[in-house]
Amino acid sequence: MVTTTDRSGANSMQIGGEHYKKLIQPWDAMECWMSPEQFEGFLRGNVIKYIARYKDKDGMKDVHKAKHYLEKLLECLETHFNTTQK
Repeated sequence: MVTTTDRSGANSMQIGGEHYKKLIQPWDAMECWMSPEQFEGFLRGNVIKYIARYKDKDGMKDVHKAKHYLEKLLECLETHFNTTQK
């Protein structure tokens, strides 16, 4: 079972419906199940998806979702960079 108590940074907010506010965020489970490279690709893909469709679907809501995924990607990259530089 995957659990997380980290509710800082990108994990501290939710862009979208209430159905996403779970004890375990889907991206937390995916981060545990995927390699770091796969998880980075998942986050990058979602940034691209929401930016590519914002004019045709949910407008600014999609831009905010892209920003949310980008913030999570930055957190992951900074953590990886900090742990590989020691």
